[in-house]
Amino acid sequence: MAIKGAIVFDVEHCKGCGVCIPTCPNQVIAFSKNVNNKGYNYAEAVNDNCIGCTSCAMVCPDGVITVYKVKL
Repeated sequence: MAIKGAIVFDVEHCKGCGVCIPTCPNQVIAFSKNVNNKGYNYAEAVNDNCIGCTSCAMVCPDGVITVYKVKL
């Protein structure tokens, strides 16, 4: 059974540490060119290849990532 994932970031609380970026097996996450209210380039999903593995959410030190999964 295939699983499709989706990542949602709490942009205003992301401090742009980048810990989540190398943990993604499908290179879904990158830094945004925009900044949040604190002046940080926050992480964002750059493609829809998320498999819902939750690796990014587990390593996020601030808990700003929520991963949703849908069975296909």
